[in-house]
Amino acid sequence: MTVEALSVRREPLRKAVGIIGVPMDLGAGRRGVDMGPYAIRYAGLEHDLLAMGLGVRDYHNIAVSGPESADSGNPRAKFDDLIEAACVSLRERVAAIATGDAFPLVLGGDHSIAMGTVAGLLDAWGDVGVLWVDAHGDINTPETSPSGNVHGMPVATILGLSGLGARLGWTSRSVKPQRVVLFGTRTLDAGERRTIRDLGVRMFTMSEIDQRGVTACVSEAIGLLDGPGGIHISFDIDAVDPLEAPGVGTPWPGGLTYREAHLAMELLAATGRVSSMEVVEVNPIADHENRTGKLAAELILSALGRTIA
Repeated sequence: MTVEALSVRREPLRKAVGIIGVPMDLGAGRRGVDMGPYAIRYAGLEHDLLAMGLGVRDYHNIAVSGPESADSGNPRAKFDDLIEAACVSLRERVAAIATGDAFPLVLGGDHSIAMGTVAGLLDAWGDVGVLWVDAHGDINTPETSPSGNVHGMPVATILGLSGLGARLGWTSRSVKPQRVVLFGTRTLDAGERRTIRDLGVRMFTMSEIDQRGVTACVSEAIGLLDGPGGIHISFDIDAVDPLEAPGVGTPWPGGLTYREAHLAMELLAATGRVSSMEVVEVNPIADHENRTGKLAAELILSALGRTIA
């Protein structure tokens, strides 16, 4: 796909947005991202979506058990039962929104929630392309993970590799590796490198983005992901540099700048192919005056087509 093709705006796939919050930090190594949905909403998300002429229905937050209520269980996949239970509820809500011809917008929470989001999208559409915008690969399995934190395993799960998510269908179906693209990656564990290489998953590291530019890399990603179900954006705010997004679950230096992140979302919106989105890992405890929550809301607006003109 050429840069010129990306500049041609198409009508968005849907005119209404269904919002779901998932206040969960069970999959993370530190507390706080369970407050992310509140921070993003507080930034004025619904008001701004309405100002864009979009219909909005907020389904509020699904119920999530806290880590205080149970033992962490399997040390190789901590709190996996509680995480799966929350993702089952999320799956049902996402599928209902998607089949109702609205745009599913999920606010996290840690990135393990993607196991439920993508399961619901497959229930509704049968297939979807997944753009994984994240500093990390999140493609560990319980066997390769150094920490046992499940927020580092959702990509492996939706690819059918982790053995997690049986109640979500991930042990009997999967997203094809050709329809998963990692974007903005800047740190990987050894097992993740092997998996990415063995499966041939396309990864745009920050080094490649620096060399080629955001426009060229997004253009290639869209060409790879285009297909049935459109493109689901799974955006971990730690993909943005901590100087711009200090309040995240797992900060890592050297990420996307403010303008690069917005440009990527604007280019995706211009194609009309974005069919759903989740934004995760906003941690208000580590933030300054909700700066990161505001950025998350602004990136959602860009992905849904807000422009200056």
